[in-house]
Amino acid sequence: MADIEKKAAQPTSESKAEKKAKSKADSDSKKSKSKKSDKDKQSIFKRIANWFKDLRKEFKKVTWPDKKSVFKNTLVVLCVVVIGSIFVGLLDFGFLKLMEFLMGLSK
Repeated sequence: MADIEKKAAQPTSESKAEKKAKSKADSDSKKSKSKKSDKDKQSIFKRIANWFKDLRKEFKKVTWPDKKSVFKNTLVVLCVVVIGSIFVGLLDFGFLKLMEFLMGLSK
């Protein structure tokens, strides 16, 4: 029991590997800060130009659908909207008639 208390009271010493890892992490954070400051030094116009260049690259990666698939998908959407509208309209009409019936009973 006394040995455990002595070990707990002693400060833990870091190994060489742990010290190297900490120093490497510190140097990496310093490098990232210097990179950030270099980006901040770019003018706003260069950053905007770079953004548009990246945007253009991303648009080239997009696979655009052909006219036939766009037409088919549009028809599917329109059919679903019409069917959904009819369904909601019928529900509304049914609830209206139910309310009229219930109000008629109260008279």
